[in-house]
Amino acid sequence: MLAIVLLLLAPALAALVAGLMRSERARPLVLPALGAVHLLAAVATIVTRPIAGHQDHLLVASLWLRLDALGSVVLLALSVLFLLVACYAPGYLAARSERANRVLVVCFCIFLGLATLATLSQHLGLMWAAIEGATLACTPMIYFNHNQRSLEATWKYLMVGGVGIALALLGTFFMAYAAIASGRPAELTYEALMANGALSEPWVRVAFVLLLVGYGTKMGLAPLHSWKPDAYGETPGIVGALLAGGMTSVAFLALARVVGLVEALGQGAFARQALTVMGLLSMAWAAVFMVRQSDLKRLLAYSSVEHMGILAIGLGLGPAALPAVLLHLLGNTWAKSALFISAGNIHRAFASKHIPAVSGAILRLPVSGTIFLLGFLAATGAPPFALFLSEFGLLQAAAGAGAWWTGGIFLACLVVVFLGFSATVLAAVLGETDAPEPEPQLGDSWRTTLPPALGLGLVLALGLWTPAPLRGLFDEAAASWPVPHAAAVPHPAPEPVP
Repeated sequence: MLAIVLLLLAPALAALVAGLMRSERARPLVLPALGAVHLLAAVATIVTRPIAGHQDHLLVASLWLRLDALGSVVLLALSVLFLLVACYAPGYLAARSERANRVLVVCFCIFLGLATLATLSQHLGLMWAAIEGATLACTPMIYFNHNQRSLEATWKYLMVGGVGIALALLGTFFMAYAAIASGRPAELTYEALMANGALSEPWVRVAFVLLLVGYGTKMGLAPLHSWKPDAYGETPGIVGALLAGGMTSVAFLALARVVGLVEALGQGAFARQALTVMGLLSMAWAAVFMVRQSDLKRLLAYSSVEHMGILAIGLGLGPAALPAVLLHLLGNTWAKSALFISAGNIHRAFASKHIPAVSGAILRLPVSGTIFLLGFLAATGAPPFALFLSEFGLLQAAAGAGAWWTGGIFLACLVVVFLGFSATVLAAVLGETDAPEPEPQLGDSWRTTLPPALGLGLVLALGLWTPAPLRGLFDEAAASWPVPHAAAVPHPAPEPVP
């Protein structure tokens, strides 16, 4: 109970402290302190979390807040990601002393608090409010560079994301109306909606489509991803890491909860088919645009589209694939921290993020160049990184479900993505360069390389060994996946009596 309160209050207090501080140099130090406190509270909350079936709800009357196994995995991914980014932020912001950092630091804290609230939420309306708030908190961070391109990216993010989240709100209303149309109370907690049994089928399907489009926009599923290349391309690396690993993971959690709800209401087959189609489309779309991509950060944006497609396909394969999906979520989240931060280091050293202006990065920035190269291997599922295991697990789930076409297209897209990704990364990292050495403040240092190295190390460690408590969370999430309510399962008509 106290750990949950600390999870929610610590970001708010940190935002208040950062907002009141006058020192531009000292203010970023709030972030690593908050990250450490949040991670300790997150681990304590996960470890002391009551087992499924014996939940100790924070809000007993409404059952709005509770940390289940699915939320625990996303909370862990988010908290570790924030700590990695927060430890990098003071050094980065010291090098960007020409920019005031008050708004950025405060928005970082607010985002963490609202994203944490989303992981705890067991109510459709509260989940929507938390993700909408996190979306708004990210908006000023995208505009940190204060130039025309970052302004354009900010407006695109705000407009596209705003439309998506509005559709998610409409889907929430339709889910409530599905209960009303079936003569049930319009309670929007997942537990209450699942207990209702069969609801009005047309309204449930319409609600799911709107929620899929709404939260799929926040995840960046194709063709709803149009904000991603601009937002990721024009924002600082620390913000890109938070968007690609944090915002997308929380949006995935919201979508996963909706899919579980629709499954319990008897419309799981419809939801899984829609997710599979959008997942495959996202992977194929990303594969096409990653070929001959010359912008490093836009390349990472399309990589994010691909990985969100993989997560959607995993949900479409059903609960058997959920352990692999959650492993993939952790691996992708932490790999993105290494990729975006090291790409930011390369960008500053070369004063460009475009090929061929960026070439031979491993000669000018040996550590950052190596991390970026290994991050590429991790993100494309090369062994022994965690994403290799997760993608292999998804292929096994597809084969087990008899989804041969899905598995074949999935594998083909992985090959094209690897080829497109490798062409750009190898040119940037291993190409020849005659550019002069970077200035000392733009070169590698432990402050700029340790956080991404730790993120990459976590992805490698997960590929070599998955701790038993983490495997337990994966298995619990799969075992507790909602099943269709008896009243929601159509029963065959009785045979006529002769």
